[in-house]
Amino acid sequence: MDDPEQVRARLEETGYLVDEGLAVTCFLALRMHRPLFCEGDAGVGKTALATALAEALGAPLIRLQCHEGIDASQALYDWDFPRQLLHLRAAEASGVTDADRLESELYDRRFLLARPLLRALQTHPSVLLVDEIDRADDEFEAFLLELLSEYAVTIPELGTLRAEQPPVVVLTSNRTREVHDALKRRCLYHWFDHPSFDRELAIVRRRLPEVSARLAEQVTALVQALRGADLVKPPGVAETIDWAQALDTLGADEVDAELAVATLGSVLKYREDTDRARDLDLAAALTARGS
Repeated sequence: MDDPEQVRARLEETGYLVDEGLAVTCFLALRMHRPLFCEGDAGVGKTALATALAEALGAPLIRLQCHEGIDASQALYDWDFPRQLLHLRAAEASGVTDADRLESELYDRRFLLARPLLRALQTHPSVLLVDEIDRADDEFEAFLLELLSEYAVTIPELGTLRAEQPPVVVLTSNRTREVHDALKRRCLYHWFDHPSFDRELAIVRRRLPEVSARLAEQVTALVQALRGADLVKPPGVAETIDWAQALDTLGADEVDAELAVATLGSVLKYREDTDRARDLDLAAALTARGS
C-alpha cells in the first residue's frame, strides 16, 4: 500500500472504517516495520483493526491472548514431550545406544511446538496480534520488547531463528494498568476513543447492512446516551453492533424504551449498569434523535 489513503481504502473494503489519523499510523507501521500500540476502552475496535489489516494484506492473523502469568513457553515455543518420549522408546527398541545421537534427534525442529510469537516470526507475511498486553506482567513485557527489537529468538538447542520478513504487529491494551514506556517507545501509538454518533452509525450500517436504517440510528443514539451515564463499563462499538443485531433477530425495525430495557443484556454486562440504565429516560434519548 503506497500511501495512507490507500490504507484507508483497503481497510474500508474489509468493513473497517478509519479516520485520517489511524490511516496514517497504520501506513507508517507498515512502511517502518514498527509495532502498532492500540490503547483504549474495550470494544472500540482495537482487535478488529488487526483482523482488518490481515484481511487487507491477505495475510494470516496470528493471535496471542495475554493473561496474568503468561510466560515465554506459552507465547514462544515448547517441546513436544510426548512425541519425544515415543521417539526415544522407538530408538531404544531398535537398539540405538548413541546418547549424543539420541539427544540431537530429540531436539530436532520436528519436535518443536511453535507458539504464536514463533509462528509469526516464521510466517511471512503475517499479522501478529498481541491482545491485552496490559494483562501480562512486567517480565513478559520485557521479553516481548527484546523480541520485537530484533524480530529474532534464540533457542538453545537450535540456535537463533530470525524472521525473513518482520510480521505486522498490533498490540492492544484496555489500560487496566500502565504499560511500561520502554515498550511504548518501540511502537507507534494510537488512542482509540469512542466514535462520534455519525461515525458509529456508519460502522453499524457497514457491519449490519440488513438492519433497518431507523433501527441502526436508534440503537446508536441509545448507546451514545448510555456512555454519558455513570456506568461501570460503558458500552463499546462492539456492544452497539451486538444490540442492533439482537433487536434485528427479534424482528424489530425500530425500538422503543420498553424494548430497549428488555434487551439491555445485549449491551450491558454489569448488574449496576443495568440498574442505572433502567433509571435513565431512554425515551428522551430516542426523541432527541428524531424518533
